[in-house]
Amino acid sequence: MEQIGFSSRRLSVIVFALSFAWLLAFPFEGQILYALTSYHGLATNHLVFGAMAAHFAGLLTAGFMVTNIGAAKQLLLFAFAFSGLASGAFFFPPSPFWTIALLSAAFMIGVSVAAWGFYFKHDTPKEERLVTMADALISANILMILLNLSAVHLSPHFGLSLAILSLVAAFLFARLLPIPSGDLQVKHSSAESDRLHNSTLGPLTFLCLFILVITINSGLMYHVQRPSFAHLEWLTSWYWAVPYIVALLVLRNLRRNQNRAYSLYVAIAMIGFSFIFFLLLGRSWLDYLVVDTLMLGACGMLDLFWGTTLGEMLDLGKNPARIMGAGLAANVLGVLLGGLLGEHIFGGGIQSQNPTLLALSIVCLALVLLPPLHNRLDALLKSHAFLAAFTALPAGEQDRTIAQSRVWGMLTEREGEIAALLVKGSTYRMIAGELHVSENTVKTHVKNIYSKIGVQSRAELMSNFIEAKSSPK
Repeated sequence: MEQIGFSSRRLSVIVFALSFAWLLAFPFEGQILYALTSYHGLATNHLVFGAMAAHFAGLLTAGFMVTNIGAAKQLLLFAFAFSGLASGAFFFPPSPFWTIALLSAAFMIGVSVAAWGFYFKHDTPKEERLVTMADALISANILMILLNLSAVHLSPHFGLSLAILSLVAAFLFARLLPIPSGDLQVKHSSAESDRLHNSTLGPLTFLCLFILVITINSGLMYHVQRPSFAHLEWLTSWYWAVPYIVALLVLRNLRRNQNRAYSLYVAIAMIGFSFIFFLLLGRSWLDYLVVDTLMLGACGMLDLFWGTTLGEMLDLGKNPARIMGAGLAANVLGVLLGGLLGEHIFGGGIQSQNPTLLALSIVCLALVLLPPLHNRLDALLKSHAFLAAFTALPAGEQDRTIAQSRVWGMLTEREGEIAALLVKGSTYRMIAGELHVSENTVKTHVKNIYSKIGVQSRAELMSNFIEAKSSPK
């Protein structure tokens, strides 16, 4: 469906980018909010943490407020109009109404971000959701940089005006979003719905735990790293999100059959090195470039990973807003907890090595969580860009790659049949049905296959076949 030259997919990206830019530049640790409170000589923390908590609540409750795509569109329109009007309170002198307006607007935008999951699911095919998520995040962060520059270098109120205009534009584009005929929710039998819910709940919960843990470091970044370089106002006002955008561009433009799985380990390592260099280096502009490039580049990789993973999970649940809201709420909660810890460390004058030690502890915990997270996700999702690249190959090339692999000598005939289906993306239930065996039998064979080949997950098994294909005979 085309609207004034835009596909519905592109419209949904534009709507997300315009509204998310307002969120990033204003209530969510935004430079507009900091500039306004500095202009009036006010403390900022109660507004920052309050807005974050309200946004968290909005993300969590969205799934109970929105049940179909028509309601999602109406909520988007209301949230943008309400938040734009609420932002206008900051043109007036400080009052308790500031807090009420900011928290209520942050709550409504939280609901709208989760509700956008309906359009993410409907307008973007599953295999293209990485590109859509990358485009949305890149566009939002470019707009955020422009809003930050206007607030820091021109006027806080001018920056606020542009942020409100961004919401006005989001409202106008949201009006053009189509409402498809029929109910978007996938029709399943009661038993099938229960099975899908049960199969999704465990991996989603584990993903949320991983997001919560690793984003504590993002909160430390906001309240420990960034204030330490506040004297570099010109550089920090525009460069801060550049590594984030570059990381998204790199991952977005990789070919589908290129394995992105190792980028997660790279991102976690980058966070660790960022805090190590923060401890060892000084506070010059060059030191800032090193620390920020590592930290924000890692944040870009990780945000795209869980944004894409949540996107691929949308087809497995009846309400996209619940899945999207739960995952993003874990993100916000992690940043909030990290921010509170960082404020205690930085504001209390505690020894400077403490945030680095805390960050490295979190990195170690994330590395422990990542392998079991991979196992749960690759058991649930047939194909995922961050898990393996094998299923992106054409069917004929998959068969040739399997036939040419040298691992078959290690496996029995039955194990070979199961391994061939496994790397093609078949679930345990599908394999059991095709080979006329029980799922427990399949699971036993899979454990033996992993043990013989020396891998721990389907993702590693797929990578093994990709590497075997590219290695010389």
